[in-house]
Amino acid sequence: MFKDKLKLIPHLPGSYQMKNSAGTIIYVGKAKDLYKRVNSYFNRPQTGKTAKMVSEVADFEYIVASSELEAFLLEFNLIKHYDPKYNILLKDDKSYPYIEYISKPYPKLKVSRYLNIRKKDKKMLFGPYPNAYAARRIVSLINRLYPLKKCDTMPKKVCLYYHIGECLGYCEHKTDPEALNKMENEILSFLRGNDAILKDKILSKMEAYSKNLNFEMALELKKELNYISIILDKQKMELHDYVNRDIIGYYFDKGYLSLQILFLRNGRMVGGHTDIFPVVDEVNEELDYYIMNFYSKHEIPKEILCSNELNIVLLQEIISTKFVSPKKGQKAKLVSLASLNAKINLENELEIIEKDEAKTELANNELKELLQLPKLDRIDLFDNSNLFGNFTVSCMVVFKNGRPAKKEYRKYKISLDKNDDYHTMEEVIYRRYYRALMDKTEMPDLIIVDGGINQINACLNILNDLNLNIRVCGLRKNSKHRTNDLIDSVGYKIIELDKTSGVFHYLTRMQDEVHRYTISYHRTIRSKGAISSVLDNIEGIGEKRKKALIKTFGSISKIRTAPISELSKIIPEAQAQNLKEYLNNLKNEK
Repeated sequence: MFKDKLKLIPHLPGSYQMKNSAGTIIYVGKAKDLYKRVNSYFNRPQTGKTAKMVSEVADFEYIVASSELEAFLLEFNLIKHYDPKYNILLKDDKSYPYIEYISKPYPKLKVSRYLNIRKKDKKMLFGPYPNAYAARRIVSLINRLYPLKKCDTMPKKVCLYYHIGECLGYCEHKTDPEALNKMENEILSFLRGNDAILKDKILSKMEAYSKNLNFEMALELKKELNYISIILDKQKMELHDYVNRDIIGYYFDKGYLSLQILFLRNGRMVGGHTDIFPVVDEVNEELDYYIMNFYSKHEIPKEILCSNELNIVLLQEIISTKFVSPKKGQKAKLVSLASLNAKINLENELEIIEKDEAKTELANNELKELLQLPKLDRIDLFDNSNLFGNFTVSCMVVFKNGRPAKKEYRKYKISLDKNDDYHTMEEVIYRRYYRALMDKTEMPDLIIVDGGINQINACLNILNDLNLNIRVCGLRKNSKHRTNDLIDSVGYKIIELDKTSGVFHYLTRMQDEVHRYTISYHRTIRSKGAISSVLDNIEGIGEKRKKALIKTFGSISKIRTAPISELSKIIPEAQAQNLKEYLNNLKNEK
């Protein structure tokens, strides 16, 4: 099909982009030798996802780079920009919880999550903890043992924590710098791996409670001591240099790559990250990209242990940390342990993954054949919601290759404030696809609206005005509000769905997802609208103050329970008193 073009590719490093018949980039890769790599797709048999990708390739392009490093960075940026269907992505943007110590202006501990952790931020983070409950419980225990600042804001007077000895009263009293320094050193020492310091502190408190015959508090602390001991004993490893490390292991079989990254912090195993995905490129190329992508979003440790199959020199230059491939000793055992975990994960999940992939792919293909579409890579689904004509919203969810693409979801607050499905649909379709035309973003192969011919016509009316030729279908429900029929915009043909078929379950899953997303957004808007209408009744609270109260508190109940001192930061104290009195009277009337 493009034999002559393949012969012209240079033997140089760079990035290549595979395109389908519509000109859409479906895969981006990199290579030390572009000629060898690109030709390898077409001059030998392929299997699995690679075979499927090659079957869709109608053309390709490439960009020559000056080095392998430059090719790697080019590939990374192109994948981010085009989001090709066959490139691996992280399962989600899950951020792991850390325990964060804040020293200024007052010492404080909290559980934090960060998607991007940069060294220049100089945050004191300890973790990550895949178990958020464990992180919160440790923070809670340290707060009980040490008089750290507990309040999110700065009150005018000392609170209960000061009177029970769990706070130094930073709001009213000057603190002894030497005492603060001692407390900080002890807390940081524990978080860096010195278990004894916290255990001794707990035992000392238990003894004091027992002497005062406060056996209930002593028992509570004993439970905490047991919990901490179990957690720390489970996490301890035989590396005693307290260096923060990650250990990377992987296993490849039947076209799937299983990856296991173990987090070792201050001599303790605090958890890990697992992922399994189908491979299109060479295994080592997929690994390089995945690892770079992972550490663009997560904490970079001081050292990463891995097998020598990884491109250590390249990764070390990009990620700016030390990569080590140990040959023997405890470090080598840890890499073997990570690889063993990856193998077990794949063996346990492979059958389920293959069945799920096949089922989803089959259902998507069934729908494509049912509607006689040339391709069905992306589906946009819309749903509207309102409450008696008020707080009208519309939402769009996106399914790519049969799976939710949550980064593409969109919410729309509709300007039309009445119960009018037709014009609501017109507004959201215009806003969505006019913006897509302006920004030149990806268009769907199919639009599904939650409704019948009325909603389909509203959608088609706007698409025609925008000169867009996109197939539209409507999902019509029965009297029990369950998915019943699919209405095709071509001839308004009603397609009865077999309730046992894969395509029926596929459509139902998509419809449930757009409905869930829309209702969730509608509740948020409705809640803010309710707050707004209540605040309209308070003299002295204008639009600016109203917005500030909604942004800060988010609900009537939180405003009602907030102290006057908190409300006074946003509105004058007299208005704060009036607001509290009004809300309390409103509650009593109910």
